[in-house]
Parts: sequence; C-alpha cells; structure tokens
Amino acid sequence: MGFREWQRRRGVRTVALGAAVAVAAAAGLSTFVFNDPRSDAAILVDDFVEALNDREPDVASELTSYPNAAEPVLAQMFDGLSDGSVDYDVTQFVELNEDSGYFTLTADWSFGENKDWRYQVDGSVRKLAVGWRVSWSPNVVAPDLAGRTVHHVRTDAAPPKIFDRTGKPLMEEQTINAVVLNPEFMPDQVASTTRLAEVLAPVAPVITSELMQERLASDPGARITAVKLRDQDYQFLEDDIVAVPGVEVIKTPTLISSDRRVSTPLLDSLRSAWQLERDRTAGWAVTLEDPEQGPIQVAGAQGPPPPDLTATVDSHVQLAAKEAVVTAGTPAALVAIQPSTGGILAADVNNQAMELGPVATRGLYSAGSVLDPVRLAAGLDRGVAPGSVDTNDLADTARRLGLGVEYSVPGFDFETAQIGHGRSGVVQFTGDGDDDSLVSPLGAALLAASIARGEATAPTLVQGQPATVTDTPEPLPANVTDALRGLMIDNVQNGPASFLKGHPGLAGIAAAAGDDRWFFGYTGDVAFAVFVADADGGDRAVKMADRFLIELAKPPT
Repeated sequence: MGFREWQRRRGVRTVALGAAVAVAAAAGLSTFVFNDPRSDAAILVDDFVEALNDREPDVASELTSYPNAAEPVLAQMFDGLSDGSVDYDVTQFVELNEDSGYFTLTADWSFGENKDWRYQVDGSVRKLAVGWRVSWSPNVVAPDLAGRTVHHVRTDAAPPKIFDRTGKPLMEEQTINAVVLNPEFMPDQVASTTRLAEVLAPVAPVITSELMQERLASDPGARITAVKLRDQDYQFLEDDIVAVPGVEVIKTPTLISSDRRVSTPLLDSLRSAWQLERDRTAGWAVTLEDPEQGPIQVAGAQGPPPPDLTATVDSHVQLAAKEAVVTAGTPAALVAIQPSTGGILAADVNNQAMELGPVATRGLYSAGSVLDPVRLAAGLDRGVAPGSVDTNDLADTARRLGLGVEYSVPGFDFETAQIGHGRSGVVQFTGDGDDDSLVSPLGAALLAASIARGEATAPTLVQGQPATVTDTPEPLPANVTDALRGLMIDNVQNGPASFLKGHPGLAGIAAAAGDDRWFFGYTGDVAFAVFVADADGGDRAVKMADRFLIELAKPPT
C-alpha cells in the first residue's frame, strides 16, 4: 500500500508550514500528522462511498462482508447504468456500539438533462475478524436490487411515418424477416437449400439452391442470411419456411419504403432524419429486471410521439428517374430538384453506379463543359470575355449559383462541387486529369435550379427542416441570369440538346467531360441533371433525359 493510499484509508492529514515558522525556515518544510477524528467504522463507510462514486466494483466489494457476491452485482449495476453519472453521499452514520453501526446513503444518478434517478438506501456495518465491513446486500446500493439486475433504457413512442410531398406514404417501420440458414442444424445442406429455394421462388426467384450452397461453402460452419422478406411476403410463406431443417428466422423492425417500387439513395438520408426525430423525442427509464416478473420501471418518463415527416421526394418523379437511369449500360445517375423550394424530388442510380457508392449525391466528377454557363456568367458579371475568367472568379460565380456553398441539411450529407486546386474528396471518374473543377450530379441539378430560380437554391429533404447556409451568397444580376436562361433555351432548340426540343418549356445544357456525358436543365418547377460515366455514345445523357421527361409527363399511378 502506497503512502497516498494509506492516507486515504486512515484519514491522515499532512500540513506544510510556511517560512513564518522559524524552525521550519531553518529546517525546510516540516510535516505534522494529525489523527482523524472519525472512527474506523465511519472511515469504512466513507471509503465505500468513494469507491462507488469512482465506479470501482472491485474496491467497493472488498469493503463488504461478502466480496465474491458483491463484485458481480456492483459490476452489473455500473455496466447497466454505464451512460449515467452517479453521486453517492452519506447522510447519516450511527455507531451503535464497538461492533456495529448503521448508515443512510443518498444516490443521485443523472442520464442527461431532466433525466435523474434519486433514492435513499440504508445499510449496516459490523466489526469482523478482518476489521470493519459493510454488511453486504444488493439493497445497500439500490432499492429492491436483490435478485435483480438494473438497466438504463431508452423508451420510444410509436414510430413516425414518412410521406412524400404529395401526401402518399413513402416510408414506414415494418418487420423484416431474415431467413437464416444454420449448418449446425442442417443434416443435408442440398436438401434444405433445394427445399427453401422452392418455397422462396414466388417472391425471391433469384435465391437459388446453388447460390445458397456456394455461400455456405465459402464460410464452412457459419450461418448465412438467405433472404430478407417483408412481413406481407413472409406471412404467406411462413409455415413452409420454418419447416425447412436448419432455417432460423430473425425479426427486426426496419424503416423501409411503403411502395417497393420506390427505391432511391435518398432513403438512407431520410432514415437519418427520421432517427434524429426519434432521438429528439425519446423517453428514458431505469428498470429492474426480475427473473419472474420481467422489467419493473423505477424511474423515467415516456417521450412524446414524434411527428410524422413529409419528405420533399415525389414518388412519381422518383419512378420516372428510375425508368431513366436503367437505359444506360455504364454508371449513371439522375437528380431532380424543385427550384421554388429547393426540395429534392428524386435521386437515382443504375446498378453499375450503385457499386461505386453515393454517386448521385457525393460523387465528384470532372466538370468539363458543365461549368460553361458559370464561366459565361462570370464574364458577363465582370464585363470580360468568358475565356479570360480565372479559377477564383469562376468559383465565386459558382457559389452565387449554389455550387460550393456550405449547406447543412438534417440527416443529409452531400457534395455539390469543388472548384480550384484546393479540392478534396473521392473522385470516381475524373475525365481530363488536368481539370481542376469537379461537380456532382446533385450539384449540376442545383445549378439548373438556381438558374431557374434566379438565385442560389438551398436543397432540402424534409419539409419544415430548411437547410442552414454559411455565408449566403448574393444573387447574380437579373440580366446575367436571363442570359443564362437564353443560352439554355437555345441549347435545346438549336444546339447539342436539340433532340429534346419537343418537350415544351425545356431549357438545358448538354455537356461533356472526357468520355462522361451530362445534361442539366429545367422545365416548369422541376430542375434535373443526368450524368453518364464512360458513356457509350455522345448523346447518351440527352437520351436519358428524354426518357425521364417522357415518364414524367405520364399521369401518376
């Protein structure tokens, strides 16, 4: 035992006297040891409380009459309440005689603002052959803890739903059933996988016996998930699924799209926004887990039900985007934005792009001629030829059209553009390696929306949750914006995008960067951008835009 530990245990106090004392001045600093007026029993209780406040179950248990029983109980308590802070305090100590005494403790647990659990417990001490000890009982640290475990848990009201901007159900929490194969309980893998494939064929024909056997063989002895089914599909097949030897079913509440046709990279961001609302309104509880009675709540409060969310996504526009992106055989993306509100109406990618990551919202690609309208605007605004605009002037004008602005949208992480040599981030397809300007499909859609609107458009994903903007840029002069609109109309009527001139009210730009192809523009209150990497034709992005507009013109289903 070190000197400091001996001091703590025995209550020794050390005092250093100053130079005002002549003897101390001559001999240096002197120390004097005074006896602690507390009794050994009182010191024991104080040490026990200190160990509890320090969350040291091993130290606290050694101060009890039954350390082997006390330590696991204390360890569980601190583990079950690990996200809280605690302050035990001795409010009363009475030494009955030379061999016994009793005490009262108050405990104050805090799990965040207005999340407090306060209580009082009583205990006793006895002098044993090894010295004074706290008579062990779990109830000495928490009321009614004997025979139970204690936990701090989160409580949630009914989960909110997410609707699209037209009021149609977009996402809701449903039970997802993971059908798992466990080789340990599968006497014949071929028989089990063959039988399961036959059962799943009506809803998941791609899950073949051969595929499951390959996955089982790739990791011998490991459990594999054959398929995940929505409740409505699983309930139809449940009896036949669970009858297959070696099959286990794991049920998990999951936020998924209400209409299985609607899938978009935006769903993950909407899940994040949904979770932020659940976190904001979540309640809390401290429960005692009883082996027979189950959880017994001893503290806490239920949070209010979170409000349903209305996304800016339009299911009809999203389905049109999906029909468009599948027309390309190389990685492709499409993003649509409502200029009047900044609401993101749709975002989608094809299978080739899906393998590369968040192409539509965070993929940065060589801008090439995508920035020609920005360069023109920079020149008009400064009264110089567009070719004489330097990178700094280009970046400044781009910000005034929404590119490179620092937007913050709850639950949504995205990139718009990086212009200049100080860029960062992942670039999947850069085209010309000397190009120092990058743009994302979302950024190109935002550029089109800003030109249509006449000022930088701040993107949003959930209605009522506007983006916050750092250093809002000034809009370009009206004559500059009008010139850009005229350029985009001419590009469709007489230029590289003339294949699209049959779509009324369309203004846009067909652009390229190496082998990548772009189209971005607007019609009515819909602005959109198409990106095709390594395009197999110079007009691939224009043709994808054509398919999108054709689908968009159809009545919603």
